[in-house]
Amino acid sequence: MDRKKIRFGIQAAAALIQNANIRGFLTGRIYEGATKSVCVPGLNCYSCPGAIGACPIGALQTHLASMKFKFPYYIVGLLIFFGAVLGRAVCGFLCPFGFFQDLIYKIPFYKKNRFRIDKFLRYLKYVVLALLVIILPITCDLIPFFCKYVCPSGTIAGIWLAAADKNIRSVLGPLFSWKLILLLIFIVTGLIVRRPFCKYVCPLGAIYGFFNKVAIYRMTVDRDKCVNCGACAKACQMNVDPVKNPNSMECIRCGECVDACPYKALHMGFTQGKKKEAAKAGD
Repeated sequence: MDRKKIRFGIQAAAALIQNANIRGFLTGRIYEGATKSVCVPGLNCYSCPGAIGACPIGALQTHLASMKFKFPYYIVGLLIFFGAVLGRAVCGFLCPFGFFQDLIYKIPFYKKNRFRIDKFLRYLKYVVLALLVIILPITCDLIPFFCKYVCPSGTIAGIWLAAADKNIRSVLGPLFSWKLILLLIFIVTGLIVRRPFCKYVCPLGAIYGFFNKVAIYRMTVDRDKCVNCGACAKACQMNVDPVKNPNSMECIRCGECVDACPYKALHMGFTQGKKKEAAKAGD
């Protein structure tokens, strides 16, 4: 089984399904059908001309920033559901912007995933989640701060819309220039570091990360087979040591560590891991 090819196929299919309004890319018109009220699992801008669903982070901010505040039960419920079932496997398999970053990283260039301040930068996404997605939208009505000032997926959507509609091009100003600079920073950084936006900034990844330890889809380590050779940790592009922390909040379930293990000590899935955990508990 070629796990990389399977994962690539799932990522491509997920990105295409979530952006199935192909006509929108040609006309620059945003799809407004019935499915647009349904949140997709990954980060995919509502304003993307191909999007047939709503971004959960954008929808969450819209509710929190509304003039008449109502708790977003539906959105929070979906996030809990996706998180409880898949955890950050959503990031690894179903997120269009995550797929975009993986494609960027494939471009031959200088690579460096491990550096001293990496572990400190990881906390930034929790600050972004708390401040830009929750606190500021609640306290400053009608301003979805993350979408407006940061989200690179929204910037790509803006580029598509501007390319197809000259009226939109005519109203682009300093704010779009700022977001374009941010997008370019993420792209250039993404040539060197795998998934920098996911690692350091994405609030959706921060949310799903909280579920990794309890999600049904999980990783387990067969301690009888593991010899602590370090091959799995070396293969991990998210800088996780699967032996020490198989269900780390940073793990996106890409499975590269599983493939790298020469002793087949790592397992990823819905049922196999649970059975092994139960067997270990019964010893």
